[in-house]
Amino acid sequence: MADTPKETEKQSRRQMMTETPVPELIVKLSIPTIISMLVTAFYNSADTYFVGKISTEATAAVGLVFSVMAIVQAMGFFCGHGSGNYLSRMLGSGNRKEANEMASTGFAVSLILGIAVAVIANLNIERIAVWIGATPTTINDTEDYMRTILIGAPFMMGQFVINNQLRFQGSAIYAMIGLMCGAVINVILDPVLILLLDMGVTGAAIATVSGQIISFIVLLIGSSKGENIHLSIKNVHINPHYILEIINGGAPSLFRQGLAAASTLLLNKYAGHYGGDAAIAGMSIVSRVMMTMVSALIGFGQGYQPVCSFNYGAGLKKRVKDGLFFCIKWGTLVLSVLAVLAIIFAPQIIGWFRNDPQVIEVGKVALRCQAAVMPLMATTVMCNMMLQSIGKGFKASITSSARNGICFIPLIFILPAFLGITGVEITQTVADILSIMICVPIAWSEIKKLG
Repeated sequence: MADTPKETEKQSRRQMMTETPVPELIVKLSIPTIISMLVTAFYNSADTYFVGKISTEATAAVGLVFSVMAIVQAMGFFCGHGSGNYLSRMLGSGNRKEANEMASTGFAVSLILGIAVAVIANLNIERIAVWIGATPTTINDTEDYMRTILIGAPFMMGQFVINNQLRFQGSAIYAMIGLMCGAVINVILDPVLILLLDMGVTGAAIATVSGQIISFIVLLIGSSKGENIHLSIKNVHINPHYILEIINGGAPSLFRQGLAAASTLLLNKYAGHYGGDAAIAGMSIVSRVMMTMVSALIGFGQGYQPVCSFNYGAGLKKRVKDGLFFCIKWGTLVLSVLAVLAIIFAPQIIGWFRNDPQVIEVGKVALRCQAAVMPLMATTVMCNMMLQSIGKGFKASITSSARNGICFIPLIFILPAFLGITGVEITQTVADILSIMICVPIAWSEIKKLG
């Protein structure tokens, strides 16, 4: 009996993932994810750019709330990477039933968490604003921006889950389209609501949430197309087996993104203590700029992840290793070029967001310091993604915690105490140098097993 079109599509998908030359496959899958990450970084920076036309205080407020958004994103990536890694390995081993159940379960867990965050955080909005470092001059803008952003938490988490699940199935095009639709909405609404309708930071928040809702809807539709796993309530099984697999595969992302949020929060608090609102604004701009430059690397790594997990599940371990070294080599090269440009044009880059001499003074130093060691991130990020994708959750959690946790948190307490605002500006740089010393030996212990 001849294969049905659906069976033929499954065979071609598996053949693509296991037989296409690794460099060619990674490039093919990473182009849409790189575009997705750049677009996401661009529209995340759009709020900062347009709010920068209002005041330094408004810029600082948006920067403060970014740490809260990062926590919500961390929870979304936790569910998305946790479910995505597992379903990809199941597809690689031919177990589609468990892949289907994990996809729906991961999505359901993200919606439950998103609703809980939206309700609990909005009931404690004033306390959270103070906790993240709002000053008397920024607290009103901080609360206004955060209140609206939190309403979008379920949509933000849900879109990250579907996006990652689509990527891990090899459907990066659908994932890219979903994110780009939301980005376009956000970028269009930002100037209209912030500048034309004079809605200030609230307008920026409405634009962001509107983009997230559109992305959520488009991605949900995309998940029902073609061979992609269709989300269904009948496949939701919130039981210990799937929860533990989500934790194993998603904990590294939770640590990586959650600690990034914690480091941003601490950076803002110490910047405010030693340099006031201008320093908070400067460091917030640097965070957005670095995020934009590194987003291409993250997108490249996201193109590698399905190749890694699918082939590991299929027992083709050499392809996993070849892909890792390919990504490290080209990631380091591209980040080196971007680093040189950032070092040369640091004042102009900061000034483009907020033309305030005090903001530029703090921002240019921090940007140059962070850019100088940015090429190291190609190795730390790719090693972490490899460990996470092959199911080594404990080791991946350590490597993902290194940059913004194990290394950063002690340094942010020590360096500013001795060096003041300079200590704030160089903390991330020193942490990046120390983190590669942690990541490489841990990753190598698994690389040796890949043959």
